[in-house]
Amino acid sequence: MQLSIKPCHSRPTDLILHQLSNSLEIHFDDGKIFHLPCEYLRVYTPSAEALGHAVGQEILQVGKEDVGIKEIKPVGNYGITPVFTDGHDSGIYTWDMLYQLGNDYPALWANYLHELDHAGHQRKKTQ
Repeated sequence: MQLSIKPCHSRPTDLILHQLSNSLEIHFDDGKIFHLPCEYLRVYTPSAEALGHAVGQEILQVGKEDVGIKEIKPVGNYGITPVFTDGHDSGIYTWDMLYQLGNDYPALWANYLHELDHAGHQRKKTQ
């Protein structure tokens, strides 16, 4: 599930990790505010572990319903690397990517659910 990242000119003004709800709240300087579930961020990781090293080598991320973020590491002036509770810590989420993940959340989440269904996986019910 590779994204084609579109450049944007907005930058985050605030990142708030909500550990009880397992979500990341991101405020951008254009006034947009996104609440992104940790599961959603984890399944759309930009790391080679999930994307492979070439088109067509993507690996569907399953079983991430309960994943959280335990730490957020800044990466220069352009992004972050979340450290997920399942040990994954190699994806660099640029500001452009986070903005797109927020802006396109309904379509991207529906696509992920479709991919799960197509592969014969069901999400575990979470609280």
